[in-house]
Amino acid sequence: MKIKIEDTLEQYKYLFKNNINREDYYRYEMMKPFKNMWNTINVPLKSTNPNGYDVIMASKMLGYLDLDEVKRGLYAINELEKINALKIADDSLHNCINFIEKYNLKINAQELLFGLYLADPEKLELQKEYCGFGGIPGFIHISIYPNDYNIPRLPAIIAHEFHHNIRFSYFDWDNGNVTVGDYIIIEGLAESFSKELYGEKLLGPWVTSFEDDDLKYSLEVIKDALNVKGFSEVSSYMFGDEIAIKQGFQPVGLSPFAGYAVGYHIVQSFMKLNNVNISEATLMNTEDIINQSGLL
Repeated sequence: MKIKIEDTLEQYKYLFKNNINREDYYRYEMMKPFKNMWNTINVPLKSTNPNGYDVIMASKMLGYLDLDEVKRGLYAINELEKINALKIADDSLHNCINFIEKYNLKINAQELLFGLYLADPEKLELQKEYCGFGGIPGFIHISIYPNDYNIPRLPAIIAHEFHHNIRFSYFDWDNGNVTVGDYIIIEGLAESFSKELYGEKLLGPWVTSFEDDDLKYSLEVIKDALNVKGFSEVSSYMFGDEIAIKQGFQPVGLSPFAGYAVGYHIVQSFMKLNNVNISEATLMNTEDIINQSGLL
């Protein structure tokens, strides 16, 4: 499988250092290669209405750094260049590809296009200032504002998003009909894939920040909501009350990223109880994993 990594660090430097229309440069230079990805989730590069919903607004909603944050942006780029972040990304992606080739898994795309973008540290504070999107086979976005916590975990989150590319090459995603059960298993599998490749110590805060009592409570709440459908309803269980309230969703009494933590522990329990590895679990349906996990 061919990998193409956009040189976003050079693009950002050009954007921040030159007297240009930054929004148009971002749209037509930085995001145009991902046009098919954006089209799939109904985000145009440019809205037909002034200040309408388009790739600029969507990026802000996803927690990407505002294009006017020149000082912050140049600092972040410098830090990412110090660690050769794009080389780290390339190594991680090839590591993931070696895995799927070994276990005869597939991604429904001829090419995988990768982009590394700057995150808004305030908007992604709960995520330790990094996040990703890999829900459409053939595309991966990672957003990061580099710090001592997230830099070592960059390969692991890339692996997490890569796994979404695998899973969605075998199982369809439907915003309107996705259930809480589906979503927790999607994320639990992705984080389990990260653990397989990079170890438990590099997992994200959406898994590692949970105390045992909170995890048990979250399992009980989510157990009664496995069949809840609809992206906004499901998101409340996945992301927890603090994020739900900010996004206008109904809170359900959960800590941040409860669904991620529950999903990870369900998948891990299922794999251990049934002596199943991550390559096998990736191809299994939601119900079998949950019902044979011993946790719900």
